Amino acid sequence: MKLTSITLGIATAAAIFIAGCATSQKTISEESLGLRKTDLYTEQSTVASKTMYKEEAPGTSKRIERSYENAPPMIPHSVEGMLPITINNNMCTTCHLPGIAESMNATPIPKTHFTNYRPDTKLDKKGDIIKDGKIVRNTSDLKLAKEKKLDTLSGARFNCSQCHAPQSKGQLVKNNFKPDFREAGSKNSSDLIQKMDEGVK
Repeated sequence: MKLTSITLGIATAAAIFIAGCATSQKTISEESLGLRKTDLYTEQSTVASKTMYKEEAPGTSKRIERSYENAPPMIPHSVEGMLPITINNNMCTTCHLPGIAESMNATPIPKTHFTNYRPDTKLDKKGDIIKDGKIVRNTSDLKLAKEKKLDTLSGARFNCSQCHAPQSKGQLVKNNFKPDFREAGSKNSSDLIQKMDEGVK
């Protein structure tokens, strides 16, 4: 068998790596590998960090800065008695609907939530997705549709807690992420409706 220079190079690199591992004096314990820093083979000594959610009543809490540009804002107040959201009961809309929000000292639901971005599709009797009279085999091919303004909250945005969550005071892992906000004021507001097509067109 004839060895090429590439094969010899790979073999040499592998040998150096193995030799380096064999001579390493540092040992890493299994307990230090995970986030919880406890025995990986038993749960008896594992106690979860205590989580404490905000207890301030709606309208009295302070807004939380967004984690990154156009991130869904965190819920800064108690959600006691407000969840789960059902088709017949969405407590969030009682304060956050535009026209009501200002008087309630709440963030109004943005225009993106009153817009339909989904392409018009339907299912035929065989379960195939139909768009413009043709069967769609790969739904990832569906592009962002021309936006359609709605008079009511979009069904895709009705379940608020699918994106918005209460903030816990307990934190297991330190967050070193530093967001980069391109626009002034975007720590506390959104311009997503102007940037919905960014990177798509």
